[in-house]
Amino acid sequence: MNLKFISIFTWAAGLVLACGTTAAAQAPHSAGVAILTGHVSNPAQDTIAVSIRDNPFDPKERTSYARIDEKGDFKISVPVTTSTKADLVYGDDVADLYLDPGTDLDVRFKGNDMSGSVKFKPNDVPTGFGTKLRNGGNLTDEQRHRQQMANANTYLAEFDEQFVSNDGFQVLPDNIQLYETPFLSFIDYRLKHERNFLEDRAAKQSFTIDFYNYAKSEVTYSNLNDRLTFQDLREQVVNTEGRLTMTPNYYDFLRDPLLYNDPTAGQNEQFQEFLLNFIHYTAAQQKHLRTDPDFYPFCYTLASKRLSGVPRLITLGRILQESFRFGHIRQSEAMLADYRSLDAKHRFLPTLESDFDKHKTLAIGAHAPDFRLVTASGDTASLSSFQGKLVYLNFWKTTNGLCLRDLAYAQDLAKRFEGKNIVFVNVALDDAELPWKQLVVVKKLPGVHMRAVGGYQSAAAKAYSLQDVPTYLLIGEDGTILNPKPKRMSSRAAVDEINQSFGKASTYSAAITQLASGGK
Repeated sequence: MNLKFISIFTWAAGLVLACGTTAAAQAPHSAGVAILTGHVSNPAQDTIAVSIRDNPFDPKERTSYARIDEKGDFKISVPVTTSTKADLVYGDDVADLYLDPGTDLDVRFKGNDMSGSVKFKPNDVPTGFGTKLRNGGNLTDEQRHRQQMANANTYLAEFDEQFVSNDGFQVLPDNIQLYETPFLSFIDYRLKHERNFLEDRAAKQSFTIDFYNYAKSEVTYSNLNDRLTFQDLREQVVNTEGRLTMTPNYYDFLRDPLLYNDPTAGQNEQFQEFLLNFIHYTAAQQKHLRTDPDFYPFCYTLASKRLSGVPRLITLGRILQESFRFGHIRQSEAMLADYRSLDAKHRFLPTLESDFDKHKTLAIGAHAPDFRLVTASGDTASLSSFQGKLVYLNFWKTTNGLCLRDLAYAQDLAKRFEGKNIVFVNVALDDAELPWKQLVVVKKLPGVHMRAVGGYQSAAAKAYSLQDVPTYLLIGEDGTILNPKPKRMSSRAAVDEINQSFGKASTYSAAITQLASGGK
């Protein structure tokens, strides 16, 4: 009887040592690699991959591949330098992973349902009841770490099945229809169950400190994001009711200063998204809208003041990338220059500079690349010859159905702006000249019509980085790009957008000059 008591006590003590999430010692990791060996039942693919996004500003993922042999077995060695989220990719199926140096997993799943059947075990760790007796004292640090990482990935698979893949726990498609009070009840209910799920697993299993903090941040900030963006998202989705008016205390949760510099959130993507959403919300509350010339500089200054450390660098970088795409080039240049002084270690700067270089040619405020082409009437004309007028530039092809659909609206649009200081310039990328000319003449298409010989390989197409048609741009009276992605001709909003664009280039210039002089 005494022996039985001692055995149970030893087993319980071992569990306490192994399961203490915050107290568990971090094992010495194998240098820079995570290993996944496994088996696919009835495989339909012959390769498997692990993808990792190393840089929050680079959409390209680093991918490690492995062959699946005729028995369904595979082994992948993934270079990793720190704890990181990753994706296990099998055909079109994707499952969440969490890896670090020292991860050594046995991964098994059904070939027709990886994400719904994936199971994780640690390699070379004793199993069965004997493990419980040895878990606390006799497992090596390396074995304990492998068990912790298997626990982490099992948690992710179970969390996905119970919450992420369950529409009842998601805002879309149904819960977005709710009004404020029931929506808050939904958020509170989901948050409670997700937290309970995490704490229950953490109490019964052992997680590394890094993973526990990651999982906790994922739960916390995904719910905060949904609460913060509810009003805007509902307005977009439930467009029959208009924008909800929230009660005065709805946004009081944003007053907690600890939310914005959470040291345990690290580089969690939900945390990053929340910070950017918070900056956008705060800017809107202070009457700075996305359509305002000073929106991105205001957001940049706001984030600089409100945030610190790596969260500040990442949020500022996100704002920069927005400005590269939707802001004025001179403002982007000024903010990027400031960022250079903040990112002294060049942790993110090279990627951001590369992104700026990629977008600067067609950024708002950049001079529109000029071209001289033959028109449908047989003479030549250059884009720069229309300087002084607002230019609605359309790249199209007569063989593209979407282009032809949009051109049906061209005459109506031209009539609406007849006598106004605007010209509609249409550049065809057709290989054949005759069908293009015939269509322009027979349909009496309005505006100036040109053809870029060589299509997508022409100098004009390359200057505008054309990948597909139709592609539209609005060019200001000063010859600079005003909007690289305006509304299409067929859009009802195109008329309003064009009306708002007259003189906007000079408004931009005046606003930038004022900002540069300190608002004086």
